[in-house]
Amino acid sequence: MSIDKVNEIATFFNSEKIIKGTLIVQEGKTSQKSFYLEEGIVRCYILDRNGDEVTTRLFSAPEFLNDYRSFFKREASQENYEAITPLKVQTISWENVQHCFHSIPDFREWGRMMLTMNYVNLQEHMISFHKEQAQERYEKLVKQRPEIIQQVPLQIIASYLGITKYSLSRIRKEITL
Repeated sequence: MSIDKVNEIATFFNSEKIIKGTLIVQEGKTSQKSFYLEEGIVRCYILDRNGDEVTTRLFSAPEFLNDYRSFFKREASQENYEAITPLKVQTISWENVQHCFHSIPDFREWGRMMLTMNYVNLQEHMISFHKEQAQERYEKLVKQRPEIIQQVPLQIIASYLGITKYSLSRIRKEITL
């Protein structure tokens, strides 16, 4: 993409700072913005049948994030997106995304790539639950995303890995021995 196109697209984004603990997308409400995470960490979670929080995804800067189903289908979100740390983000509204998709072919191609990458990441995470042991999932997280290990509470990491915080403590202890 040319620098001129990048600069044109940038005019549709707004800079925001978001405090830790803020829900940037809330279950039951339609997602109104797409986010480029410049600084910080966001977790995506659901409430299970028992009312317990289950972390489904973790996003860390620099990364785009979005509740794609809610945002593009204009439906209520089934998930919550919470700022785990203070955030610095660039946001773009649904209306501006639609405008860019229809008027800037490079943006449309970039959007297609983003949707594909999101699908691949979700698929890899889902498959890891069936093909890898919890310790393997933890070791992969340590290697690929050390900022998560350093900044996210252990209970949230355990939930993301599909294990209890006690199992995570045991795994961490075994790895350091």
